[in-house]
Amino acid sequence: MTTLPTEAVQARALALVPLIVFLTIFLGSGIYHSMIGTEFAFYQIKAPVAALPAIILAVLLYRGKLNAAIDTFLKGASHPNLILMFMVFMLAGAFASVSSSIGSVDATVQFGLSIIAPEFVLPMLFVISAFIATAMGTSMGTIAACAPIAFGFSQATDIQPVYAIGAVVSGAMFGDNLSMISDTTIAATRSLNVELKDKFRVNVWIALPAALITIIIYILNTQASQHISYKDYDIWLMLPYLAVFFLAFTRLHVLAVLCIGIVLSGAIGLLEHPSFDILKLNNAIYDGFVGMFEVALLSMLLGGLSAIMQKEGGLDWLIQRIYAVTRSFKVGTQRAGEIGISFLVIFSNFFVANNTVAIILSGDMAREVAKEYGIDPKRAAALMDIFSCVVQGIIPYGAQLLLACSIAKMSPIELIGSIYYCWILAIFAILAIIFRFPKLKTG
Repeated sequence: MTTLPTEAVQARALALVPLIVFLTIFLGSGIYHSMIGTEFAFYQIKAPVAALPAIILAVLLYRGKLNAAIDTFLKGASHPNLILMFMVFMLAGAFASVSSSIGSVDATVQFGLSIIAPEFVLPMLFVISAFIATAMGTSMGTIAACAPIAFGFSQATDIQPVYAIGAVVSGAMFGDNLSMISDTTIAATRSLNVELKDKFRVNVWIALPAALITIIIYILNTQASQHISYKDYDIWLMLPYLAVFFLAFTRLHVLAVLCIGIVLSGAIGLLEHPSFDILKLNNAIYDGFVGMFEVALLSMLLGGLSAIMQKEGGLDWLIQRIYAVTRSFKVGTQRAGEIGISFLVIFSNFFVANNTVAIILSGDMAREVAKEYGIDPKRAAALMDIFSCVVQGIIPYGAQLLLACSIAKMSPIELIGSIYYCWILAIFAILAIIFRFPKLKTG
């Protein structure tokens, strides 16, 4: 989940084995317990514990001294991107916990039910999440702000939580993919040396139809809900969420937005509820930290693990193999090249579980493929960003799903099938490669 200084390393497939071990333990255990009917099947073996054998194996396979392997792991686990992710997890948990304790989530849900018919809740969650993610440039901050409300709607209506949370993640990935200030957009355009606006013009013709189809599916998929009477609500309790929503459009850092949300929630709780005192505020914040500890720890462990795999040449080996396969195609050169670029970022993302890092890792090779096959760099940049978005939105060990599922108390495996946008986006991206759309102006 992180990057290291580039060094000349010998590419080798063996370096990828540790992550395969983790996935085998984590997913294998969940599948086995699902088959035998165990409740909470994917929680029987905790993901951070499943990561430990993989980390030990990675250290043992390291071609160098033990201390050097440990240092590499620690550098990966403490990368600034991961520290930021860790802080987002913690503050998101605290904000969700405090706002829930004072009744902000319930008030926001009741307000929503008073103006929106239950059958339009899912499209609304998707659209709002998309707007926030486009403004903030981050899917993580969007999920942190919207997932608690989505879960609240699922409790107040007959909408299943997986659909409500899936709509939020879908919208967050749509906005993150198209946002001009998203790190994935910046990474893709810099890798291919194209302008942000040019990449956007290609991207939007693929992403927007996928989003429209997603909204239609959400409208049609919502079962005929009986009319649900909303309860009285205190409009002041909505202020923390309104503040977070509008601050998202000010380009303020996501950590600052979440901190303001926590402070505002705490202040309103102290003023509105005589029984909510400083001690209860303290406990609510700490409970939020505790609720996010598992997912935050897993992110750091996987970050260290991917750093060792990268240092040992595992990702280089993977990218080289994909490039070699791409070069072996004899027909449909541009399509073959675009398929190769897509697979470069797809497999990189699977192994580093970070869409931005996946783009950076495969960027140089993608630029070579684009030149060799005569692919417009704008298309190449858009495809890299799109397929990294697709993978990041459906891998059960990715930060987005882990955060959303921690808030909603569900397994990431349950959620994958409900993130409609990412699956539909993948279909449209494949069609774009096959039928060569959108058509780009030359010169």
